[in-house]
Amino acid sequence: MGLSIGIVGLPNVGKSTLFKALTKKDVLIANYPFATIDPSVGVVAVPDNRLTRLSEMSHSEKTVPAIVEFVDIAGLVKGASEGEGLGNQFLTNIRETDAIAEVVRLFDDEDIHHVHGEVDPLRDIEVINLELVLADQETAGKRLDRVERDAKGGDKDIIVERDALRKIVPVLNAGKAAREVELTEKEKEVVKGFHLLTMKPILYILNRKSGAVNMDAENGNRWRELKNFLDSSGSKYVFVDAGVENELNDVGDAERMDFRRELGVSSDGIDDLIKGGYELLDLISFFTTGEKESRAWTIKRGSTAPHAGAAIHSDFRDKFIRADVIQWDKLLEVGSWSAARDKGILRTEGKEYIVQDGDVLEFRHS
Repeated sequence: MGLSIGIVGLPNVGKSTLFKALTKKDVLIANYPFATIDPSVGVVAVPDNRLTRLSEMSHSEKTVPAIVEFVDIAGLVKGASEGEGLGNQFLTNIRETDAIAEVVRLFDDEDIHHVHGEVDPLRDIEVINLELVLADQETAGKRLDRVERDAKGGDKDIIVERDALRKIVPVLNAGKAAREVELTEKEKEVVKGFHLLTMKPILYILNRKSGAVNMDAENGNRWRELKNFLDSSGSKYVFVDAGVENELNDVGDAERMDFRRELGVSSDGIDDLIKGGYELLDLISFFTTGEKESRAWTIKRGSTAPHAGAAIHSDFRDKFIRADVIQWDKLLEVGSWSAARDKGILRTEGKEYIVQDGDVLEFRHS
């Protein structure tokens, strides 16, 4: 399944540097707004040691990880919803993604200009999020005007659409995100077609800078206000030092941890970001493994076995008979699929089985 996360934020917060670190691709990086006017797209592997170990066990010729597509979108500014700073173009690019990763600058550095003259992460978040709300106000408001007229004809689908918009538009007009609205399952399906920006889940990327004054370390008012917002809103966030991660692109894997320690960076922020983006979209991985290939397959959490099988081929959904299932660690314990079968620890599951993260499956179809 195609998954896309848009990297957004104000100009000069580190978006393009982060994107380069993520994808190891050369993108234009400059200390001025709109350095990246056309979105750059990178396909990024989801780090997963389980897959590596399964591939080693099976002596697989190929190892194919799950992937997430990241889109580097040029810096938004106040007024973007009205076209300021090429805002309409950028907002359209965000609409085409499944989720939003919002980069928030946590460091002070006089050499890197901030579009508002000073760094205030909570204000920066409010500017970006308000522009998304304002853009959705226009989209949803126009659509509601149209369906209010069309619903008089009695079409049931249009009435569902109208009812959903009647809930959403007042919330947007109050400056809040559409994702805060409680909708029925039918209304949720209809709303997907609107591609509303504020229906998309957000992961906040808190960008530190090695050697600079970082607000979380300083623990002043700016950090406390930001932390209070993140905690009270239940927001998901990860810490990244985009500059360090970008520099580490040219460093061998074995040396990276030593460099991190020298620079005072405790964890791999890129891995945290990729995994966080994967979780943000409520996705899990199941595995297939054998001599030819070990692969991680991406599905929505809660998928049944036939729907999981469709990630491989539609026949595994449409002509599903059963699936043999074992958790990845149990398979590693016995050392092979045939050993698991001989020991009787493979489970046979039917159409109602809900696939779990880390399941290794073999599908049977007619």
